[in-house]
Amino acid sequence: MKAARWFVAAGIVGLVGLIVAGCAIFAGNFSPRDYVADRYPRSAAHDIGNDARAYSADRPPSEVAAEITGAWEPADRYVDGSGIYLRYADDAIVILPLVLGSLILIESMRTAYPRYYGIIGGYWGWGSGWGESTRGGGPGAGK
Repeated sequence: MKAARWFVAAGIVGLVGLIVAGCAIFAGNFSPRDYVADRYPRSAAHDIGNDARAYSADRPPSEVAAEITGAWEPADRYVDGSGIYLRYADDAIVILPLVLGSLILIESMRTAYPRYYGIIGGYWGWGSGWGESTRGGGPGAGK
């Protein structure tokens, strides 16, 4: 009889574990885009057409970038006086300074590439495979 109690107790603990894991999965952020959308208020007036969704923060760009990169490490980043540019596999997150805080723009790499190339294109080495090496092909390439 005691063994049956242990099986019931183990089953209850297992069920609680599954419930907690399920909640974590469904409440979690699966991309940098989702992370920003969950933590910052929308600023639709600053959207760039249908290409870039805008969000705002009442903190400076450096603090916002530290929070985002602490949760989602970018493949690359570029910082200059105009803003902070974070490159991820599918998205670019651009954090621009405002008088009182920051504007956060999230955009697909397909549209971010031509928009920001003049600022960071050479630095990131954007190409047809976002983030590919900028080395030429031919014999010995990639060595």
